Amino acid sequence: MEVETSSSSTASLVDKAVVPGDIVLDLTSMSDQTIRLGAGLRQYSDVLSVVKAGKLKFKKPNKYWVESSQKRYAPSVEDTVLGIVVDARADNFLVDIKGPTLAFLPVLAFEGGTRRNIPKFEIGTLLYVRVVKANSCMNPELSCTDASGKAAEFGSLKEGYMFDTSTGLARMLLSSPTCPILEALGRKLSYEIAVGLNGRVWVNASSPSTVILVSNAIMRSEFLSDVQQKILVEKLMQRVQG
Repeated sequence: MEVETSSSSTASLVDKAVVPGDIVLDLTSMSDQTIRLGAGLRQYSDVLSVVKAGKLKFKKPNKYWVESSQKRYAPSVEDTVLGIVVDARADNFLVDIKGPTLAFLPVLAFEGGTRRNIPKFEIGTLLYVRVVKANSCMNPELSCTDASGKAAEFGSLKEGYMFDTSTGLARMLLSSPTCPILEALGRKLSYEIAVGLNGRVWVNASSPSTVILVSNAIMRSEFLSDVQQKILVEKLMQRVQG
């Protein structure tokens, strides 16, 4: 969703806790400038209001959303998610992304996609995809390319182990510049990871014991401080080595 406004008057609320009913912006005194609204915000007449509790977040150049920890995922454009193929049709794949409805992935939404090279995904295939369309009136649309049409890191994830987390933990894992638990694990172990903003995490490594250790560390890290996350990794490593 896009709204016309002229200033970043929401700056004082960014990274602050907000609750349903809070007014983020009064649009009556704003001149033209487009901003994008993500999950948790709605426009009512001349104001932008919060519709779910959480923390107001901002991403340059112009996107605002409310970040909260929950099991149900609300799709938003440009989110990267992990989806599970549940059906294959002539024009698209139906994909479960933990949202209110199934998403669809067009058979041509791949780098160089044509009718001659349509991918063949079995039911249950795990995909790393990007949300390209999302609103309350239609099923979300996905793509296996980045904004420039390149495959980048998108596509099927083979082998490994996938588990569900809250959306809050997923965002913590994707936080910048580094996430403490992933940084601590990376110093000790070699592994691959893909995190979806819909609360799904995929881990792969050369040994099952590494996959188990990394997965357990991540699942136990959500409510720990930065220091506690690093201590957790040290204790898990000691158990394995012992």
